[in-house]
Amino acid sequence: MPKSKVFITRHFPTKLEQLQKIATIEVWEERQPPPYTVLLKKVKSIDGLLCLLTDQIDQQLIEAAGTSFKVISQMAVGYDNIDIPAAIARKIPVGHTPGVLTDATADLTWALLMAAARHVVEADRFARGGQWKTWEPNLFLGPNITGATLGIVGFGRIGQAVARRAKGFDMKVFYTSKQRSDQELEKDLGVEFTAFEHLLQEADFVTIHTPLSDETYHLFGDLRSAQQRSYRQFKLMKQSAILINTARGAIVDPEALYQALANGEIAGAAIDVTDPEPIPTDSPLLDLDNLIVTPHIGSASRQTREKMANMAIANLIAGLKGEQLPNCVNPEVYL
Repeated sequence: MPKSKVFITRHFPTKLEQLQKIATIEVWEERQPPPYTVLLKKVKSIDGLLCLLTDQIDQQLIEAAGTSFKVISQMAVGYDNIDIPAAIARKIPVGHTPGVLTDATADLTWALLMAAARHVVEADRFARGGQWKTWEPNLFLGPNITGATLGIVGFGRIGQAVARRAKGFDMKVFYTSKQRSDQELEKDLGVEFTAFEHLLQEADFVTIHTPLSDETYHLFGDLRSAQQRSYRQFKLMKQSAILINTARGAIVDPEALYQALANGEIAGAAIDVTDPEPIPTDSPLLDLDNLIVTPHIGSASRQTREKMANMAIANLIAGLKGEQLPNCVNPEVYL
């Protein structure tokens, strides 16, 4: 029986022996994602696709897939780059890798929060630039983290993991979410559910952990809206507040963020995700000293990335065999 054909859009941090037993593999060799035109050509002659968030898997591409195309497997929790309704229409299961990156992303959230609060990146540049001449009592003063108020926007696995870490800093923690968690979990984590606006008014640190959707697109700062809602939201925050985003870049409008930081409406921000991504090299955000930007490394621990890759491969193998995916985004295709 001939092997299945698989296209992998980047080198993965794991071994591919199990996949190679059942499939002929082609791996995109470049650092940059394969161009859309390449993907469009590949899907016509393959049985499975192993992809990343940076790959555009839209309706046109899914409809262009050949009759032998069986499965899309993505190495990510999110899948907003994939047209799920189009996949359902073609009865193509879509796999993702939930749960495994919770702790790694929560850890990075805290790394960014602490680095922004204590001016770690700015101070490093200062020392390396030969500006450190003596100990100064007013140099790089930042807010206390211990005893501060933390606001968590979105309270899924990652938001809860962030709250669990906050207990060690004796913080008051508010959260807002589409649905309120049960009272037992709230008590265990020492958190309080509140309205979004109240959270913004009270928090010293605001950290974003909500999925990207039509509802949350430019939740922080859509300056184009008739109500100027973003401007109001940044105005609601304390001038001493710090914003952290390790969720999705498009939840924060970059123009509104720039205005808030440049005009002192908030004290600082640290973001692992941008809109667009990667951040343009001429973005005015990169000129700000009160912003930290990292290149989407929320899940970038060795152990986490390897687990994610193995989960994505397991989904792909199941799809190629005609079996149900262990972690399927659209189980409707099996009905």
